Amino acid sequence: MANPSAVCNGHLHHHHQKQNNLLKSGIYKKNGIAKGMKKNGVSNGTLYKKTFIEHFEQAPMYVAVLTFVGFGVGTILGYLRDFLRAWGLEKRHLAAEREEQKDFVPLYQDFENFYTRNLYMRIRDNWNRPICSVPGPQFDLMERVTDDYNWTFRFTGRTIKNVINMGSYNYLGFAETDVNALKTVTIELQKYGTGICSTRQEMGTLDKHVELETLVANFLGVEDAMVFGMGFATNSMNIPALVGKGCLILSDELNHTSLILGARLSGATIRIFKHNNMQSLEKLLRDAIIYGQPRNRRAWRKIIILVEGIYSMEGSIVRLPELVSLKKKYKAYLYLDEAHSIGAVGATGRGVVEYFGMSPDDVDVLMGTFTKSFGAAGGYIAGKKDLVDFLRTHSHSAVYATSMCPPVAEQIIRAMKCLMGLDGTTQGLQRVRQLAKNTRYFRRRLHEMGFIIYGNDDSPVVPLLLYMPGKIGAFARLMLERNIGVVVVGFPATPITESRARFCVSAAHTREMLDTVLNALDELGDFLHLKYSRYSKSSHPELYEETRFELED
Repeated sequence: MANPSAVCNGHLHHHHQKQNNLLKSGIYKKNGIAKGMKKNGVSNGTLYKKTFIEHFEQAPMYVAVLTFVGFGVGTILGYLRDFLRAWGLEKRHLAAEREEQKDFVPLYQDFENFYTRNLYMRIRDNWNRPICSVPGPQFDLMERVTDDYNWTFRFTGRTIKNVINMGSYNYLGFAETDVNALKTVTIELQKYGTGICSTRQEMGTLDKHVELETLVANFLGVEDAMVFGMGFATNSMNIPALVGKGCLILSDELNHTSLILGARLSGATIRIFKHNNMQSLEKLLRDAIIYGQPRNRRAWRKIIILVEGIYSMEGSIVRLPELVSLKKKYKAYLYLDEAHSIGAVGATGRGVVEYFGMSPDDVDVLMGTFTKSFGAAGGYIAGKKDLVDFLRTHSHSAVYATSMCPPVAEQIIRAMKCLMGLDGTTQGLQRVRQLAKNTRYFRRRLHEMGFIIYGNDDSPVVPLLLYMPGKIGAFARLMLERNIGVVVVGFPATPITESRARFCVSAAHTREMLDTVLNALDELGDFLHLKYSRYSKSSHPELYEETRFELED
């Protein structure tokens, strides 16, 4: 295996032109694919067994300038409107402190809501839209309107039918209402009812839970697994059981909030490394080994690395081969969150471990959720039997949280057996292959149209960059007018200059659906001037190309 200290992190920029010319020009890079190609003097071919292509293209400078100008104008107008509200010239919609309470410590700082009042409210109609059907490839939407510029909404009683769903995490299409598919779920509902009314450590462990945990362990190829009723809590309530004071957590800067919350609740020291940057991570690992804990310089009790399989806002895939190489070199533990990758990547849907052709034993803690690819709810922790037995006793979720309800457990079993072929069909494998086919087609067409999209070519999470704040609301509204439901995201959920629409591709999407969406995007891309792609270098060069950097405590 190549020396991990020399295996650096260059994110890969693929532009759909002639590959040979681009490889020669240095614009198009593939880890371990170009014969004889080296990164920092060491070939990556021994680490990567397949093509690993990711996109992080920089927008033209004028786009960044206009984005800041847009936020600046919005802020100025916000201060003006706050002035008018203070003098009673404009109606105040938000809650305000009563006059007789002015001498008390304020419950909240008024300025903290500045962004909500003056910027978010302008585009609030694009979020929290209530649907009234299964979130499959299409759904029905309850129409609502506002009479006071998004401060309140009222329903019209009309339903918008057959909206193409490009926002739900229904990667394999198991969120469905087919009677034959849900027959076993109906049987379990009639047998067990809807709830457990107890925790796993008391009277909340059923034979269904044991069956599901055995199946999950077999599916992942590990010794044991434990399931939980809530995906978010699987991270936030189990990380504190694994690490504590005197331990060090090394967390990717783009990790999900559940990982961040779990790390903070643990009481361990947290250090952040740059996204998917193995050089940044290795520097932290090296410093941790050399210097130990602050003040007393004792060795850390544990060092654990927290990463995700697929990052849900960037669409990028963890650089697992390099990560495993580093964790073995420095004797650290690896915690892998496969919420978005389990079922979605890999030849048979077994996540990024299978995607890179690696062994599950290379990862110390395998975590995933059933809320996406399996069309259900909850999550799991899997790995060595000693690990799972420890969590059965010490996990806050096992002690205090209500157990997963039996019909949900059966839905997961149904979907997982389908993926494994235990239902006597190849439908599960067909879904995995269809998802991969849809993903590559959708991403390729967007590139050809000239949009800037982020992430890996095999990631079903497809962020399309909008940049300017005014285009966030316009894009979502115009897409809905064309019967297409999308998710738009802006600051502070993303960097201020990187507002985006996030598409989630599903195996249930037909080619006709995808073409309908792509045609609408092509039209709106011209109308809103969203086709910024110039095949330029990464917008995050400091994350992937740097050789020297400083880190804050």
